Amino acid sequence: MADIAADAILSNAEMAAADRATIDSGAFSGPALMENAGAAVAAAALARFAGAARVHVLCGPGNNGGDGYVAARILAERGVVVCVYALKPPRPDSDAEQAARRWAGAVETLDALVPHAGDLVIDALFGAGFSGGLPDPVKTALVRCRDAGCPVLAVDLPSGVNGDTGEGEDAVQCAATVTFYRKRPGHLLFPGRTLCGTIETVDIDVRAAEPPRTWQNGPALWTLPRHRADTHKYARGAVAVLSGPRHGTGAARLSAMGAQRSGPGAATILGHPDALDIHAAHITSIMLRPLGDDPLAALQALKGLGAVVLGPGLGDFALARRLAPAILIETEAMLVLDADAITAFADDPSPLFEAARTGGAERLVLTPHAGEFARLFPDIADGDGGKLAKARQAADRSGGIVLFKGADTVVAAPDGRAAINANATAALATAGSGDVLAGIIAGLAAQSMPAFEAACAAAWLHGEAGRRAGSHAIAEDIADALPAVFGEIGG
Repeated sequence: MADIAADAILSNAEMAAADRATIDSGAFSGPALMENAGAAVAAAALARFAGAARVHVLCGPGNNGGDGYVAARILAERGVVVCVYALKPPRPDSDAEQAARRWAGAVETLDALVPHAGDLVIDALFGAGFSGGLPDPVKTALVRCRDAGCPVLAVDLPSGVNGDTGEGEDAVQCAATVTFYRKRPGHLLFPGRTLCGTIETVDIDVRAAEPPRTWQNGPALWTLPRHRADTHKYARGAVAVLSGPRHGTGAARLSAMGAQRSGPGAATILGHPDALDIHAAHITSIMLRPLGDDPLAALQALKGLGAVVLGPGLGDFALARRLAPAILIETEAMLVLDADAITAFADDPSPLFEAARTGGAERLVLTPHAGEFARLFPDIADGDGGKLAKARQAADRSGGIVLFKGADTVVAAPDGRAAINANATAALATAGSGDVLAGIIAGLAAQSMPAFEAACAAAWLHGEAGRRAGSHAIAEDIADALPAVFGEIGG
């Protein structure tokens, strides 16, 4: 895996540990790190909002407020008209108190804030560690800024957004956010992602305390399969997709198309004869085979089988419950479980999860959207924590890779690794898009790509294909856009 430090995402606790490690190492003191952070905020204000008539800096009592006091002082030294407002004084003997003492101007209360459309507001009230509802004076001040139509530059995160979950019911839309060293999950998870505006991550010389276990998904996180010039189709792996009934065949075809365009040498749809007749009218290079009375044997008979997609349009819960554990135990293929096959295990997922652990290695990939996730993991879905934490819990319980779908798709592995996808577009919100995604995962896995990396790569490639296909794309367009996306990144 490539050096992916820049794509690392730190939880609030991990970021606090990195700050402590930096200070304990003697590289920088707390006030020096605060000075670096405040200088970065001031630089962003000057670069992005140079025409602002005035800058209103809203400061909280903690380190986020301390960054605001530093930014206010530097902006005033540059000749900017600056007004500072405080929710309450900084905590005594804190780094923020030192920063506040170095601010030579007046400090007013939040109710004195009267912003105008030509002004800039710097939100340094609460940082990434905040959770819950904002105090009323803060809500009032932020709504006043929004109603005035002046841009807001957030320090670390918009006040009210939880850095670990992205939740933030009281936060207002910001034009831009300056954060330090590494992003937090809340920068990428909704609604935090949209509330942040443009995100600028600034290296303020923090030193990581521990290796990261969460990343923003992208090509640095995985390596696509490469094939020698003298390879043959079965050396490139094969994918099998199980078909639904006669009038429910489209989903399986979309999965097979997604798989085929992801690089394996062969893709085969297996189904009942009356369904295969329908498929034959629509496809050419995708092969067709009868499922027969022994579906497992039909799969095992396929040459070079590396991955199976089970679920899209399947419509047969009993078959899914019988076949999924058998694939994990009796074959070496990766199993991508999607749609109907996820719901099939809602009443009792234990046989599936036991088979995933018995089968060895990570050979199960689950691809639930929010409704399917709640059916398979009801207690986790109803529990505390955001999407990232819930995906991790589900992966740990299931023994498989969990790709928790949505505009902020999270991919989690049983060992705690996780990636947050941030390149999805509204083009993916179309019927059949998820079927294509399941096929891409299988197509990459069939080429011996590890399950976590295959799921991460598929989510990112799927997003880029949606972007290329355009806002009015249908699922077939997304699959058709894949070769060009692979070409752009050298795959």
